[in-house]
Amino acid sequence: MSPPDDAAGSAELDRLEDWTGLDPRGRAARAAEVELAAARAGDTATEMRARLIQADVAERGGDLKQAVAIMWQVNEWAHQYGHRYLIARSHLLLGRTYRNMGDVAALLEHVVTAVEHLDASVPPRRRLPYIVKYADALTETGSIEAARERYRQAVELARYSTDVRDEILVLNNHAYAEYLSDEPERAWALIERMRAAAAARDHRLDPNDLDTVASVQIALGRYAEAEQTILEAITAYPEGHQEADALPEFLLTLAVTRRLQGAAEAARDTLAECRSLCAAHGHGEILVRVLQEQAEWYAQAGDYQRAYEEYKRFHAAEKRVLDEQREAQARTRQALFEVNEAREEAERFREQARRDPLTGLRNRRYVDELLPALIGRAQANGTPMWAAVLDLDHFKQVNDLCSHEIGDQVLVMVAALLADTAAGLGEESAMAARLGGEEFLLVFGGYGHAEALAVLERLRRRVAAHPWRQATGDVPVTISIGAASVLADSTHPTLLARADAQLYEAKRAGRNRVRTAGQPAGAIR
Repeated sequence: MSPPDDAAGSAELDRLEDWTGLDPRGRAARAAEVELAAARAGDTATEMRARLIQADVAERGGDLKQAVAIMWQVNEWAHQYGHRYLIARSHLLLGRTYRNMGDVAALLEHVVTAVEHLDASVPPRRRLPYIVKYADALTETGSIEAARERYRQAVELARYSTDVRDEILVLNNHAYAEYLSDEPERAWALIERMRAAAAARDHRLDPNDLDTVASVQIALGRYAEAEQTILEAITAYPEGHQEADALPEFLLTLAVTRRLQGAAEAARDTLAECRSLCAAHGHGEILVRVLQEQAEWYAQAGDYQRAYEEYKRFHAAEKRVLDEQREAQARTRQALFEVNEAREEAERFREQARRDPLTGLRNRRYVDELLPALIGRAQANGTPMWAAVLDLDHFKQVNDLCSHEIGDQVLVMVAALLADTAAGLGEESAMAARLGGEEFLLVFGGYGHAEALAVLERLRRRVAAHPWRQATGDVPVTISIGAASVLADSTHPTLLARADAQLYEAKRAGRNRVRTAGQPAGAIR
């Protein structure tokens, strides 16, 4: 299923999903308005898509618990109703969320699922973030060669976009991937392409892009240039709408550049500012790296005792973060287990709601849901299909003369004979159901008039010949059957109405017989 059909509404959702340069609060507020309007209009797909945008904002702002709950809720709905775009989108965001909890294997698993569910109808530019994130996941799981191929695919997709930020996204992420893979020269070649693309379109690089540039400059030993680059990112930071941990990341990069240039006091002060931000806002993973950098600072200053103590704090903090990540992963997996458990329970309830509790056959609700599709398929394929309504003859006598308990036993046995007939037809769409009371339905296809009549006649005789005496004594048990075939203009109600009319004819003719719509005159009963 594609995103919403309404062009204007879809374009706005696309814009809100892209998020780059948008105020997070304003983005979430607008998405909430779209969600409310969609709920009032009964447009659940748009409602879910807007809700997922709010989860994206919450996750980027550090509210992991709320974000994960919404993402799984939308993912569950999307899988239940086969909404491929929302399956893809929710898995993409879940992958990023797991990555932020330190689970890179789950990142790759979710991103692969997301890419697999993207329809060919999704425009190239909308596909691009999925391919980039797939490449990022491959990088983090140690498959840089496979990642490079995905980045190349993403570059091709970016050619379809008029927004230079799409090309910048691909080049920035690819450069950072090469940096992580200890390939600074490859990374710098991509940085130069990124800068050239930005300059050609008079575009200022985003602070996060500049952080990548600074990281690569540090890897190449160009510390002074790296300091100027990251200062530019910090200066531009208030102008953009970055993720919650962006500023402490920039400050940590700045501290590294200053230490490597020998500016010890400036590096110390920058680390203190970064540490304060991490402590205030709960950036535990960055704080671990701050402790590591602090130890490096002490070592470079020749204070090896304090460097050793700081390294011990670093390792202790690293262990705490890993433990917290494992706990977060466990909580999330528990939430997933509960979602799956709830889905299975809901599926059991749905199944129970569509079966007759006495006989175990499908019930009228199921027939009402499935029969229109079976009729449409038969009409589209030009294949014959029959609906036969069965009614027990004089069933009130069984209840009155033998007891309602015996009457229930008769219904169960007739249902079993009917189900066995349906199973023996060897036809996937064959269906046996209890419509209510003593009335049943048999639907089957692939048979011409004579063959269908023979099937129903065998069923009628089988019911009449069953050894009922041990249950009902002298009270006979027989059925009357009325059947009609699907016509070009048949609908669910008209098909059953024609079958009911034939059942009435069978009853009027004396019961214990079969009547079919359009049967040849003089046919033997």
